[in-house]
Amino acid sequence: MREYLVTFHKTVPDDTGHDHRVLQRQAVVTARSDVAAAYAAKAMLCEACGVVDWRMRADTCEVAELNRQAA
Repeated sequence: MREYLVTFHKTVPDDTGHDHRVLQRQAVVTARSDVAAAYAAKAMLCEACGVVDWRMRADTCEVAELNRQAA
């Protein structure tokens, strides 16, 4: 199994009308693939925020594999 960092962002406008990506949540997930990691992190986000769809709290979901470093 591999470890992935899953990051959720939401794009929000500021008072001048410019859009900014705001970090909503990050999670380190152990999974067999990046798709499985995204699925698990989305479920975690829904449970933590009490929503039925992760897109109510974020616009994007990015998955990055974490490299293992030898000790």
